[in-house]
Amino acid sequence: QLLPRRWVVERTFAWFGRCRRLAKDFEATVATEAAWLLIAHMRLLTRRLAAAAKVG
Repeated sequence: QLLPRRWVVERTFAWFGRCRRLAKDFEATVATEAAWLLIAHMRLLTRRLAAAAKVG
C-alpha cells in the first residue's frame, strides 16, 4: 500500500516560507508570483549545490 506523500508538499511550502517575500507579501499578478517561486527554487538549489561542492 502506497502512503500519501503530503509531507513532500508541506516541506516544499515550508522551504518557500523561508523566503520573506513569499511568506509575507502577496503579489498582484500570477506572473510575478510564479517568477518569485522560480527565484526561490533557484536560490534553494544553488545553496544545495554549493553545500555539496564543499563536502565533495
